[in-house]
Amino acid sequence: MPRKKSKVPLILEWVLHMLAYSLILISVSVLFNKTISIDNSYYGFWGLLAAIIIYGLNRTVKPFLVWLTIPITGLTLGLFYPFINVLILNMVDWILGSHFEIHGLWMSFVIAVLISIMNELVTDYVIKPLVKKEG
Repeated sequence: MPRKKSKVPLILEWVLHMLAYSLILISVSVLFNKTISIDNSYYGFWGLLAAIIIYGLNRTVKPFLVWLTIPITGLTLGLFYPFINVLILNMVDWILGSHFEIHGLWMSFVIAVLISIMNELVTDYVIKPLVKKEG
């Protein structure tokens, strides 16, 4: 009987990404407190909620936006792709209102790039080794 290929549990992958997003958001809000503000009430609830919404939008809306912007991304040789992440961050800013605010396009761009880098690091150095170890 062939062995079934095991995968990292979805909840573990979700928790790892939430920790990574929260780390990026908290670090940036501490370093650049005039350009990004996260409401600290309820013991960091709004930061965690922002991370959850970013993760959810990255899994649901982002693939559609990438597909929709393939022509412009191709024309710019991929330089437009980070602006999709900026759009996702601005959607979170709009959804959470005064509890999560990003002032300025460049700060959104910096956060989007940092989140993209963190996604790659978590995937390459944590999730893929766990999948290899189990498989």
